[in-house]
Amino acid sequence: MSIGRRPMLGSILVAAAVAMGALAAGAAEPWLGSWKITEAKVAPWAGKSRGRSDVDLKELLNKTVTFRPREIAGPPMLVCKGPKYKLSDFSADMLFQGAFGEMRQKDERVDPAKVAASLGFQGDSWQVVETGCDNGIDWHFVDATTLAIGLNDYVYMLKKQ
Repeated sequence: MSIGRRPMLGSILVAAAVAMGALAAGAAEPWLGSWKITEAKVAPWAGKSRGRSDVDLKELLNKTVTFRPREIAGPPMLVCKGPKYKLSDFSADMLFQGAFGEMRQKDERVDPAKVAASLGFQGDSWQVVETGCDNGIDWHFVDATTLAIGLNDYVYMLKKQ
């Protein structure tokens, strides 16, 4: 009887090792998986008198973006083949490709940390996924289950699925 159980035990151990590896990879690359675009807000850097198009809103809201090791799938303006993922820590002035820092340069009264907080960012620094994709979009972790992107004077919020 013990002879018959050893191959099964080996299979169980291999399956457990594979599962642990998958969990470790997911923890190392927390952006992988599907995210739903749940909300859009006018970006803090957008001028009040500037006209904005609602076309992107209609094409993006309630759509899903899926991050895979070799591609980003989803609405056409967010798709990317062969991303070169890089996870970095950014301070408030560097979020959204430095938009909050630029706001401060134009007006000393602007506090980038307060601007970030108005979008739900809490703390002093946040992880940002840079992809090297042609669309130039960086993916900002608001928290472990929320991403934010800036596109055409809107900030889109995505929830992990």
